[in-house]
Amino acid sequence: MPDLNYYRNLLKEEIIQRSEEGADVSEFSPDAPDMASAEATYARLAGLKPSAQYVEPSDLESIHAERSSGPRRQRLRLNDTQLRDKILGGWLGRCAGCQLGKPVEGWPYAHIRVYLQNRNEYPLNDYFAAQSTRADGSEWRVNNPHATRELINHATRDDDQDYTIMSLVVLREFGLDFTPDDVGKKWLDTLPYHQVYTAERETYRNLIEGYGYPKSATRWNPYREWIGAQIRADGWGYIAPGWPEKAAEFGFRDAAISHTKNGIYGEMFFAAAIAAAFTTQDMHECIQVALSEIPRESRFAEMVADCLRWVSENPNWEDARMKVDEKYGHYNWVHTLNNAALVLLALLYGGNDYEKSICLAVQGGWDTDCNGATVGSILGVMHGADQLPGKWIDPLHDTIVSGVFGVNKTHISTLAEESFSWAQKVLEL
Repeated sequence: MPDLNYYRNLLKEEIIQRSEEGADVSEFSPDAPDMASAEATYARLAGLKPSAQYVEPSDLESIHAERSSGPRRQRLRLNDTQLRDKILGGWLGRCAGCQLGKPVEGWPYAHIRVYLQNRNEYPLNDYFAAQSTRADGSEWRVNNPHATRELINHATRDDDQDYTIMSLVVLREFGLDFTPDDVGKKWLDTLPYHQVYTAERETYRNLIEGYGYPKSATRWNPYREWIGAQIRADGWGYIAPGWPEKAAEFGFRDAAISHTKNGIYGEMFFAAAIAAAFTTQDMHECIQVALSEIPRESRFAEMVADCLRWVSENPNWEDARMKVDEKYGHYNWVHTLNNAALVLLALLYGGNDYEKSICLAVQGGWDTDCNGATVGSILGVMHGADQLPGKWIDPLHDTIVSGVFGVNKTHISTLAEESFSWAQKVLEL
C-alpha cells in the first residue's frame, strides 16, 4: 500500500512548485483523504497554466528557439598539456570547493557568519574548524567533521562529486550520443537509492515503476526545479572545452531525465560556463556566454540579470547577498535559482581569485557544498591545476571516495585524464 502521508507531502511541495511557476493554487490542499484523491489533485495541479510572464520550455528544440544570440563555439587555443591541466584544475577545484561547503550544508548565512565570528575567522578563508563556541559557552559542531581542517585527507563522498563521476560512467557505456533514458539506466545500475535526493529520488522511483523520459521528471516529482541537475553540469563542461553549446546540450540530456524548466537551465548554464572558462579569463564574458544557452525570458535569465545589476550597484558582497535573500530567499534552500544566484555573486565579487570565490560561495549559506563545488570548478578550469593554491588542493591527496558502484575510491587525476580523453573525442566532432 502507498504511504499516503508521503504523497501528501509531495502534494504540498507540488502546490508550492506550481505557485512558483505563477499558477493560481489558491483552491488546492494537500490533505487528500486517500490515494485516489491525491492522484486526482496532482493531475489537476499538472493542468494549471503558469504565468505568461515567462517562457520556459523543457525540450531542447524549444529551448534553442528561445535563446539569445551567442558564440555557440569558441576558438580553443590550448595544446594537450594545457588542456589536461585545465580539466584537472576543474576536477580539483570542484572537489576542494565541495569539501569546503560540506560541514555547513544547509546552514543559513547568519548561522555561518556567527560560527566563524565566534572563532575570529570571518570572512571565511580556510576549511572549517570542527567546532566553535556559542555566546553562552556551549559547544557548536559542524555537520560533517571529516571535511574539516582537522580531519580532511581526501575528497569524502558527496553526491555533487558522484554525479561528476557519473558523467564518465554514462559515457563509458553509451558514448557521446547518450540519451536521458541512458542516464536513468546508469542511475539504477550504479547509484544506491538512498544516496540520491529530492528530484533524483523521485525520478529513481519513477524509473523503477517503468516511467522513462520525460514522464520520469514530472510524475510525482515536485522537486524538478531544485538544484539536483545543476550539480551535475561539470562533467559535461570538462569534455566540451570552448564549445558551450555542446556542453549545454550534454547538460540538457542529463538534466531532462529528472528536471524541467529552470532545473534544466541550471545544468545547461553552468555546463556552458565551464566550457567557456577554457577560453577566457573574463568572468562577465563567461557568464554572458552561458546565458546565451538558456531561454532569455526565463526566471533563470531574470535571476542572472538581477545578479549582474546588484553587483554593479553594490560595492560589497554582503549588500548584494541581502538582495538575493529579499527576492529569492523564499525558495527552498536546495532550489536552483537562489543557489545559482549565490554562485554568480561569488564569481563576480571573487575577482577571479580561487580562494576568495569559493569562500564567498560557501559563506553565503544554503546548499554550500554544491555552490562551493560549482564555483571551484569554474575557477579551477580558468586557472588550471598548476595555479590552484596548495592550501586547498594538497589536503585532498589526489583521492576521492564515491558512492558510485565500481568507483569506490580512486585518484582525482585518473578521472580528469578520462575527461581529457572524452574532450579529445568531442573536439574531433
